[in-house]
Amino acid sequence: MHWQPDQTMIDEVRSRLGLVTPPATAVVLGTGLGHWVDGLQEAAVLPYTEIPGFPQSTVQSHAGRMILASHGAHRPILVFQGRFHLYEGYSAPEVCIPVRLAALLGARTLILTNAAGAINPLFATGSLMLIADQLNMTGFNPLRGPNNDEWGERFPDMSRVYSPCLQDLAVDCARKLGVHMERGTYVGVQGPSLETPAETRAYRFLDGDAIGMSTVLEAIAAKHIGLNILGISCLTNKNLPDCMQETSVDEIIAQAEASGRDLGRVLDAVIPRL
Repeated sequence: MHWQPDQTMIDEVRSRLGLVTPPATAVVLGTGLGHWVDGLQEAAVLPYTEIPGFPQSTVQSHAGRMILASHGAHRPILVFQGRFHLYEGYSAPEVCIPVRLAALLGARTLILTNAAGAINPLFATGSLMLIADQLNMTGFNPLRGPNNDEWGERFPDMSRVYSPCLQDLAVDCARKLGVHMERGTYVGVQGPSLETPAETRAYRFLDGDAIGMSTVLEAIAAKHIGLNILGISCLTNKNLPDCMQETSVDEIIAQAEASGRDLGRVLDAVIPRL
């Protein structure tokens, strides 16, 4: 396993996908959100298992495929159907291999999607949340260790992790589609256990609006390497600490798949305007 993309991996992916024109945009699809690719024109599909040194998806609903696809007249897009998590045993740099690989293949825009639990009591299950900011509560950082100066500076500015311009674009597209979209702060935790009532209160006190087990490390690595980032969460359940209801992975996936229809509509509207 490599802790970062090397030239062998880059060359192999470029060759296997038949990548001639660099992809303009890369999309990472989270838990339960993989069905969006069914509407794309797939130019090439590459399973993660066939990429030397690439991590492997072990989580339910993460197909583990890299897809080069066309989206109307837009330049080719690179889709990661499945991501990697700390709770699977991967290190922070390994979790970020896909987004760094996308940048090294020429992508300039990154769209991160995920399934998350709402901890803002005003947010409804089934709605979308635009990620305006994030709290990294995983205890890890993908930039730890020697810095790769070719990718970015040692201490990258994080005052605007998620592009304000892309946020405005997503809100405009959602409004025109009649899709309700919240805007809030995403809390990233290590998992895999779900939050206790006390933890939920603490994260809400820290200004969190939704919580999940991905995205924050990818966003740090993507910002470091110079990508413009858009993040959208599908709110699959609601964590109210004084009346917590039990949930399961199956229920979360089912709700993510339902919310994913609106997410797909927003992506279909956003991507041609990038």
